Amino acid sequence: MQKSLDQKIARILADPNCGDFIIADAKDADMAFGLAAPGKSPEHYADEAKFRNLEEYRQIMREIVAQGLVDIMLMSASSNEVLTIEERLFDNSHVTPAVRANDTTDIWLATGSGRYSSQPSRPFRTATIDHIMCGKLECDPSEKKLGADLGLYSVTFNNDRDLDHRSLEAYKEFRLEAEAKGFRHFLEVFSPNVSGDHPPADTARFVNDHIARALAGVTKRGRPLFLKIPYYGPAAMEALAGYDRSVVVGILGGSSGTTRDAFQMLYDAKKYGARVALFGRKINNSEHQLTFVQYLRAIADGQIEPVEAVRAYHGDLARLGIQPARPLDEDLKSTETSDSYSGTTRPGTGKPPVSMATTAGGTDTPTYGAPAYGVADPDFSKMTPAEKTQWNLDRWKRILG
Repeated sequence: MQKSLDQKIARILADPNCGDFIIADAKDADMAFGLAAPGKSPEHYADEAKFRNLEEYRQIMREIVAQGLVDIMLMSASSNEVLTIEERLFDNSHVTPAVRANDTTDIWLATGSGRYSSQPSRPFRTATIDHIMCGKLECDPSEKKLGADLGLYSVTFNNDRDLDHRSLEAYKEFRLEAEAKGFRHFLEVFSPNVSGDHPPADTARFVNDHIARALAGVTKRGRPLFLKIPYYGPAAMEALAGYDRSVVVGILGGSSGTTRDAFQMLYDAKKYGARVALFGRKINNSEHQLTFVQYLRAIADGQIEPVEAVRAYHGDLARLGIQPARPLDEDLKSTETSDSYSGTTRPGTGKPPVSMATTAGGTDTPTYGAPAYGVADPDFSKMTPAEKTQWNLDRWKRILG
């Protein structure tokens, strides 16, 4: 069956204003959080830390694929083996299976460790391309279509020459192997997770410039199908989306927040040039995932606006007999949400100002005001033990929604 992703990418590249929008459900969190990845169990009580199991997580994937409103289902390699290779879930579906192809150290977030995310990201790959494509070490040519032929590759630039060089070398190795094996990928670029004494003055401009620079030396055969980046606001999105029309820009959802946070982010990102949204925790922590996805699709297709969608979503929850996590008036508010796995926060719908900065060469260039979005970690050396404990508790509340 023809995949909606392929059809939409072709139309978007031909005409960025065609109206098409790609939605991915990112259910690859088992490569980051461990036991907490499937999300809170509906059977949990109050603040009890009871989570769904892996089979329940995969059952929701099956249901969302059957619903047919997303274009991509992003999974771990192990879930891909079960659903794509063994069950053939995607054979008669327009939904494209995709797999997280690498797991850099900044997404190693086993509960209780709390250390890796505070150290600069380093490249690493658990999955191999062959295991994603056919489930074993080496694929015969006839076996390459058994699994997924699309993967997510993630990089984090930290404004450190040696670390960023290592990340780019690892990406180059992956990219060349992927091209040789006929494996497609999309590129995720996080905000710097630890920049030490040299944080970028403008995070959004830093990320945009690194993307443009990194892809300038890559020809069409090796380029990512699309990008997955934090949404830094209108100016940053317009600048990147308008820079090179052959690069399709998408956003990552970050932590769950309110329903308004998710709906507004998708609406705003599309308005300013994004053509893809990959929502993981925002979908997974919703009260009823199928209904939540239904409204994401309606917003993406221009059928409803965010505030109206929040109200309608609450109406549907009432008809389903499901208690919402927040009262409607609270769920209509914008809150701070994380733009990374590790919990860095930014205002949910704030719009950074465009200012002018002078480069080393003396030329005035626009900056995006990204520091308003990426709140740096506090100076732990000046915090009391109680303040450190509270900061970590708050961070985990943001991560788990």
